[in-house]
Amino acid sequence: MATTAAELRQLTATELAERLGEARQELFNLRFQLATRKLENHNRLGEVRRQIARILTIAGQQRQG
Repeated sequence: MATTAAELRQLTATELAERLGEARQELFNLRFQLATRKLENHNRLGEVRRQIARILTIAGQQRQG
């Protein structure tokens, strides 16, 4: 699900909200796996957190104008 900022800018607000929900759900699952010591790819936590930040930034930019 690694999407670039340029690709995210082409999405509508509804699509961004969907992507945000999916990313937050994935982050929850990764944290759960971390807590139960089942997580294999620890780098994915950072990737998902950055993806969430990217989506929130672009959504804010779209709201401003």
